[in-house]
Amino acid sequence: MKSKTGVLLINLGTPDSPSVSDVRSYLSQFLNDPRVIDIPWLLRKILVNLIIVPFRAPKSAKIYQKLWTANGSPLLYYSERVKTLLDDSLGDDYEVHLAMRYKNPSIPNVLETMRKKHYEKIIVLPMFPQYASASTGSALEEVMRVLRTWWVIPEVKFISQYYDHPLFIEAFAERGRKYNIGDYDHVLFSYHGLPERQVDKVYDEGVCKDHDCEHSITEDNRYCYKAACYATTRLLAVKLNIPAEKYTVCFQSRLDKKWLMPFSDEVVRQCGDKGMKKILAFSPAFTADCLETIIEIGDEYQEIFHEHGGEKVQLVESLNDSALWIDCLRDLVKGH
Repeated sequence: MKSKTGVLLINLGTPDSPSVSDVRSYLSQFLNDPRVIDIPWLLRKILVNLIIVPFRAPKSAKIYQKLWTANGSPLLYYSERVKTLLDDSLGDDYEVHLAMRYKNPSIPNVLETMRKKHYEKIIVLPMFPQYASASTGSALEEVMRVLRTWWVIPEVKFISQYYDHPLFIEAFAERGRKYNIGDYDHVLFSYHGLPERQVDKVYDEGVCKDHDCEHSITEDNRYCYKAACYATTRLLAVKLNIPAEKYTVCFQSRLDKKWLMPFSDEVVRQCGDKGMKKILAFSPAFTADCLETIIEIGDEYQEIFHEHGGEKVQLVESLNDSALWIDCLRDLVKGH
């Protein structure tokens, strides 16, 4: 009997509910990850557990209550939809599983289910197109932590990034074509931010600013998150015929001024101050709509833009469960 290949999809995670206690538990697990807040252990524990989580959890719970739908968390809902559709698309030789890096379904629990299946091969596919230590790196490290406890470890393939996969680019371009780009004064490509020190750690020599990451991918910067974000944008701009002067690459969700720039909220504010009325906003680091897209871009940036004279910030929906996104994932799996 032919052995099946197990496929493990991993997304970031979500609270189990929008209650304060569940949001507190989620934030605690997320922010205590040393790849997310990469400072000495004791400082991280004090900062996260005594300062950030106690004060942030009640506020974040209110935001999650706005985000929650009849289907629960959009990120979990669409991730489960993708798992089901990809499993159907791959056929009988594969079985697809879904885990979240933080909270549920957890990586250890899902991997234990997979261990009992005795797969000949496991393919690990994080749902983060651009590699970053705080997302892809953390997910893969957790998988390896669990796998090292297995007595029998099958062949395992890790997929680290795929921002330049033609079907990924086409899937986001298809989303963008729902809107007449010519009707918008400016286009934002907004990516989740990172501390500059985290992209600097990619390099054995020098730091990110020494490697022209805004304009090219090289052997040195191919795993630099900033370089991958700019490369994603260039590919989408070409596919959608957006001239360079009409778009801006920017980074959202910063905690301080030492994060990747320019900051998305400041770019939105500047667009309003320049008299622009309509902005189209892509967020190609997120493959499922979530708090950062629906609330941060769709609501908060809309409010900022309106306060500065603008009219509409139109969010381009994430890939969610689109057919081209499923085709992309299938191609990635079968290519490994």
